[in-house]
Amino acid sequence: MALSRSGRPYPAAPFLPASLLCCALATTARAAPAGVAGGAEDITVSGHAGFPSVNGSVGSQPGGGLIRPQDATLSTSEVGADFIARQAPTANAFGLVAALPGANVAQADPLGLSASNSLSLRGLGSDEIGFLLEGMPLNDAAYFTGYPNQFSDSENLDHISLQQGSAGLDAPLVNAAGGLLSLGFRDPGRDFGGVVEGSYGSYHTNREFVRLDTGELGHSGIRGFVSYSHTAADNWRGSGRDKRQHVDLKFQRDWDNGDHAGLVATWNDTVTSAYEQPTLADWKAYGRSNNYAGSFDGGDTSYWRLFQQPYRLFYATAPLRLTLAQGLVLTASPYAQYGYGAGLGGTTLPETGLFQGTEPIAGSVANPNGQGVATATYKQATYRAGLAPKLSWTLGDHTLFAGYWYDYVDDREPAPFGIVSDDGTPTDIWSNSARSTLLLPDGRQLLAQDAHMIAQTNAIFLGDTMSLWNKRVTLELGFKDALSTRTGWNAIPGARYRTGINSAEPLPHLGARWQIDRRNQLFMSVGTNFRVPAETVLFDSFDPASGTQTGAANTGLRDEYSISEELGYRYSGDLLIGSVTLFNYNFTNRQVATIADINGALVSSTLNAGGQSSRGVDAEIGLRPWHHLSPYLSGEYLHATIDNDIAVGGDLLPTAGHTAVRSPTWQGAAGLSYDDGRFFGVVTVKYTGAQYATFTNDERIADHTQADLSLGVRLPSVGRAQHPELRLNLVNVTDEQVLSGVATPTPNARDTVGRYGTMIAGSAPTYYVGGGFAALLTGTVGF
Repeated sequence: MALSRSGRPYPAAPFLPASLLCCALATTARAAPAGVAGGAEDITVSGHAGFPSVNGSVGSQPGGGLIRPQDATLSTSEVGADFIARQAPTANAFGLVAALPGANVAQADPLGLSASNSLSLRGLGSDEIGFLLEGMPLNDAAYFTGYPNQFSDSENLDHISLQQGSAGLDAPLVNAAGGLLSLGFRDPGRDFGGVVEGSYGSYHTNREFVRLDTGELGHSGIRGFVSYSHTAADNWRGSGRDKRQHVDLKFQRDWDNGDHAGLVATWNDTVTSAYEQPTLADWKAYGRSNNYAGSFDGGDTSYWRLFQQPYRLFYATAPLRLTLAQGLVLTASPYAQYGYGAGLGGTTLPETGLFQGTEPIAGSVANPNGQGVATATYKQATYRAGLAPKLSWTLGDHTLFAGYWYDYVDDREPAPFGIVSDDGTPTDIWSNSARSTLLLPDGRQLLAQDAHMIAQTNAIFLGDTMSLWNKRVTLELGFKDALSTRTGWNAIPGARYRTGINSAEPLPHLGARWQIDRRNQLFMSVGTNFRVPAETVLFDSFDPASGTQTGAANTGLRDEYSISEELGYRYSGDLLIGSVTLFNYNFTNRQVATIADINGALVSSTLNAGGQSSRGVDAEIGLRPWHHLSPYLSGEYLHATIDNDIAVGGDLLPTAGHTAVRSPTWQGAAGLSYDDGRFFGVVTVKYTGAQYATFTNDERIADHTQADLSLGVRLPSVGRAQHPELRLNLVNVTDEQVLSGVATPTPNARDTVGRYGTMIAGSAPTYYVGGGFAALLTGTVGF
């Protein structure tokens, strides 16, 4: 039996007449602030109650699920279950929020399966954005990047919230200088049931998904769901095939006073093949055809199998809310995580004259294929655990809170060279055994790096939320003090053996909200955030073919620090919902993520871009369902500039006053949803303005637009087959051929004369090639 979002079964009749559904009204009671005309309580008609489906009640959310009323003192936008349920089931979290204000999304494939993607908010990259699932951090613990193809299955998401400005004081993050993306799972059903789903489409994509709701287990009050999905698809350009297996689960126990305890976990096993990221010159010369080779030709290192990206993870958290006494509440989300994977890149190595770090190797290193071809492999094994308990105490008009966050990370990253067979196939893409890698005559592995990092974070946060003027005005005052320690060891001969960075940042916060009346609201915030340097800066790296140093530890790199200010207005009426936000940022030690090519493998790196100022306007507006239609509009104007010249070598690169990278001046999106209970659909169009890829602004990519379309029908239930549904998703319907974003920004693309007269050599940025047209047909049924 299919369940509603509340967990109760739907009526046996599969459909109500459309006229009755249109007239079904959800009545919402809102307490009017004292002193506001209308008495102590207003009863507001807010639209129809939605339609039954395998995903619960759908079709009632404003803007087709792209907007909802907000009451935070920070700017916040949210994608709801209505919109998520109509998208391709392979869509990842970045793609699902692409229409929201300020979300600059670049993806390398149309279906969202690739690990090559980025999200920037108001000009700040994904390594500066925090990612949370049910309060648990999802960022890579070493480099802070996020991989949304690993996060969750979209069928299990109830909402995705995007804070474009800054994260809250209690967020367990040390990198969220640019905002926060937070995912929330659906609640488990109260009765036994489930969903089965299958998809097939372009590029021989096949996907299977099944979810089981346990219902209440005995009389314990505990209920949960477990889901499993399998996905496989050919690369949309070039050779290769992506494979993904995923498990989500959630169990919870609720009490009448709002207390709850639960367990949330996700497991992901992915093997994706990389897409080549072209320079602008390559793009103009070859277009989409520029990709890794489909066959192995002797010593050629461009074969696609040499550029695979396997990764496996298990994340778990146990969210808790417990009332200890009248007005005293404890919340906590302890978490534990494990991740293991590798990034491969084709390279060639001689058998003699090699180096282990700076140490010359006597004798030869036998390569079984005899052609010198190997994979330069960067392995990563990460263990992480943390806890962030928080006490809230309500005293009259004040809610005092205090909390502590502790986070522990153990990350190991050796860089061996994998053995490649005669046909170009890596012996073991996971490098699980030393026997699958090149070995020195004394039995040691040949390594470019042998790094180990332990990171610990201790943070305290406290504050007061005050309700004033008969609860029409809310003030938030808070403070967070975060201490982060990152200690590294590199066992490669000649490298600095032990390095470390200690960071301590005070982070005050002020927020206010004025509820003018039940429809109109003003809000403002002044917040601070920081980002500690990525693990890359801790370690030296070397070229085994020559012994030369290819990367140097830079433990003097300072924390990025941001001060953000926002002033906004929100309107939430019976039909219309919207907001406008003015924002201003000031950054010091602005850190920009890039990729370094070391021994043929692409490795995360960081550039210090000094100071930056960003200011602009975000806006969004949406309609509650009206004659089955729900339109949505969003837009952003951004003016982001570099405040100073950037030091390169012994000179200064002239960058002051130039536009920051990944910062399009204009972005906009439009969506139109239709749902009458039987037929449904949504079309979204996203425009992204031109954006620079270098700090000197000597290279940029053009603006581009993408349109996506979803069409579906819900069929009558038959026996145990409840609410069957067919959905067709069309991605990039006009097949626009574009560069979707900047993959690796550089200081300057052309040779440039520095302030002191030095000729500073240019290096070409690389880019994501936007995904082409794709179609995916999905059938879903509940039981």
